[in-house]
Amino acid sequence: MQLKTILNRVQKHPSFVYKNDRLLEDDEEGLRIEVTIEPRANGKPECSGCHKRRPGYDRLPERRFEFVPLWGIAVFFLYRMRRVDCPTCGIVVESVPWTEGKHHLTSAYAWFLARWAKKLSWSEVANSFNTSWSTVFRAVQSAVEWGRAHVNLENITAIGIDEIAWKKGHKHYLTLVYQIDEGMRRLLWIGEHRRVKTLMKFFRWFGKERTANLKFICSDMWQQYLKVIAYKAKSAIHILDRFHIMSNMNKAISEVRTDEARRMKADGYEPVLTGGRWCVLKRPENLTEKQEAKLADILQYNLKTVRSYLLKEDFQLFWYYVSPTWAGKFLDRWCTRVMYSRIEPMKKIARSLRNHRELILNWFRAKGAVSTGAVEGLNTKAKLTTRKAFGFASYKMVEIALYHTLGDLPEPEFTHKF
Repeated sequence: MQLKTILNRVQKHPSFVYKNDRLLEDDEEGLRIEVTIEPRANGKPECSGCHKRRPGYDRLPERRFEFVPLWGIAVFFLYRMRRVDCPTCGIVVESVPWTEGKHHLTSAYAWFLARWAKKLSWSEVANSFNTSWSTVFRAVQSAVEWGRAHVNLENITAIGIDEIAWKKGHKHYLTLVYQIDEGMRRLLWIGEHRRVKTLMKFFRWFGKERTANLKFICSDMWQQYLKVIAYKAKSAIHILDRFHIMSNMNKAISEVRTDEARRMKADGYEPVLTGGRWCVLKRPENLTEKQEAKLADILQYNLKTVRSYLLKEDFQLFWYYVSPTWAGKFLDRWCTRVMYSRIEPMKKIARSLRNHRELILNWFRAKGAVSTGAVEGLNTKAKLTTRKAFGFASYKMVEIALYHTLGDLPEPEFTHKF
């Protein structure tokens, strides 16, 4: 079977024919296949401006377009672009179906690289297919731009909002908005920083009509997010994420343990809290045998750390309630106990829970309708993507990488998928 037969099967273009194909090898470019393309006789070129058939003007020097490798051998299309005499657009270069604009990559090869870039890092893709990192980046960028232009935003009823750090320091944050509907969990939108105006940009992009159709919004207790959601999405049930509530409580316990361990060491007491960080932060069912023994040793003492730990474990019962009313009563009693505990980090948590009482109880009103854990699962994938993206110099690159990995973006219809 000839190579031209295979190309006509997987990459046929009605107005063009594959002419000569040849296998070449030299020291500079190595082994490669070059395929010459010619326009069909009497076929008019397509104007790249208005995309209408117009008379040809003349032909430019031969250009090379990189195609999907065959058996590990680089494949190039050779074609002399025609200039078009268009009464609307003037004299312009024709549009050809195997590439877009002035790209030297064929569309088939760009999508081929973009699909592999979801599985491997961009450097690994470049090394595997003997191309450059910048070529892989441009392929991914094209895939993301096409996907974002054709993304379906209909029937979105639940979103989750969170932030992640993408560089060291406290200034480099990304605001991420996810769709968390049952059966569709994806990254909807990315914004630089975590400010009020950042989230306002999302709602402007999303539109008033779609915002009005939202039933559930999940977020953490970041004050800027709470303000914008209360202002822009009044009709949606706003849920405070369980993970972030327990994360804040663990931070408070860690602060209590660190401070108490330091004071015990200074006063010459036995260092029972040293090495016990994860014993008081992890759930009992997740402890190792060694950590269980250490925790049992710590619980023998009347320490603030122990009292904080017991308060946290008691609070876990809160999530087993079904009725928001009874859950609210439990929350009120628990906060009262904490306020009498004289443990300042835990009292700070209790005050925060009281201030956001209604938003926390929305967790029970939405129970079963939306999974708040989906936000944290997507966030973990986003962090892995940014970790693989160490060395990215700009926000734009990180944005493209996240949309590509988590955006569940559509692809155009192809005759053949490589």
